[in-house]
Amino acid sequence: MKEKVVLAYSGGLDTTAIIPWLKEHFDYEVICCCIDCGQGSELDGLEERAKLSGASKLYIEDLVDDFCDNYIVPCVQAGAVYENKYLLGTSMARPAIAKRLVEIARKEGASAICHGATGKGNDQIRFELGIKALAPDLKIIAPWRMTDIWTMQSREDEIAYCKQHGIDLPFSADSSYSRDRNLWHISHEGLELEDPASEPNYDHLLVLGVTPEKAPDEGEYVTMAFEKGIPVSVNGQKMKVSDIIRKLNELGGKHGIGIIDIVENRVVGMKSRGVYETPGGTILMEAHQQLEELVLDRATMETKKDMGNKMAQIVYEGKWFTPLREAVQAFVESTQQYVTGEVKFKLYKGNIIKAGTTSPYSLYSESLASFTTGELYDHHDADGFITLFGLPLKVRAMKMAEAEK
Repeated sequence: MKEKVVLAYSGGLDTTAIIPWLKEHFDYEVICCCIDCGQGSELDGLEERAKLSGASKLYIEDLVDDFCDNYIVPCVQAGAVYENKYLLGTSMARPAIAKRLVEIARKEGASAICHGATGKGNDQIRFELGIKALAPDLKIIAPWRMTDIWTMQSREDEIAYCKQHGIDLPFSADSSYSRDRNLWHISHEGLELEDPASEPNYDHLLVLGVTPEKAPDEGEYVTMAFEKGIPVSVNGQKMKVSDIIRKLNELGGKHGIGIIDIVENRVVGMKSRGVYETPGGTILMEAHQQLEELVLDRATMETKKDMGNKMAQIVYEGKWFTPLREAVQAFVESTQQYVTGEVKFKLYKGNIIKAGTTSPYSLYSESLASFTTGELYDHHDADGFITLFGLPLKVRAMKMAEAEK
């Protein structure tokens, strides 16, 4: 009986070419597994394509709700943003995919998992760290790193290879952006984006929305409700998290929200430039943050900001299945107990403009914050506070003055 390999399959040219390549070089039975994290129409016609390419079986696994509830929500609660801009759209999906690949491999009795990530990118690390953490006994095959037997260097090479193996599918040799899409975002790399001096061709590039210049001239008010840091409704309509993200994507795309152009530091050491569209995610992160401003105390917010940065690094580097991620997430979840309330804002030409936040657990006291003196605050108390708070500065200034004499 042939050994089995589970291939992380998208139906694109790369993973289609990998199917006959695995059979030719390893004599594997190839089982394709396509993980649906919200790619939409990209999944159409995959079963026929996989079988034509020589796969013995295709799994199409719907992970949209798992992705939203168990990966996106913890990152939103943490405020995890990589290098101040990137909302981790690709990064969050990879551990969910790796986990399901391992589950399918166990179910099928496979001895290996194969992925089509390149040897220069982050995804190879994310997939493989996930697989190693969950199934250290499984072999991992990464064709793009096996340059002695993976000799294809271009789309033209891959198309020719497929045709040699009787796979004549309507793939185009035309170069286009390299994209990764799921419910949370879509990323764009390649073409003019490879030169940081070039302005993105947004008319050609954007998929989920429009530029702020092309957004409506009228703003639109939106209200969101949260319970313990989890979004539960939009404009008064209760929905599960995945449907909330779908709705926010629609609203955000319409108003030019969530388009970023970033030169980021990859895990492997190089800089890369990309444009990310995250319309719904940008709104969700901002709304959650607005509610936390009202509810969390200063010391917790300061520490949580550090934990959010740490969570972003953990997720970006593919270290989801680690004790550190569990510990950081446990801290974050403890801060969310009272992050309950309603956030109102206006979407207008790429902006999310505050329009009022309420919570039964608000720490804002109007009597304290106003210029009138309330019962809890005596202005005279500030004298002693400032004396003690400024004492190190005063002592240092005195000592420096003595030293200069």
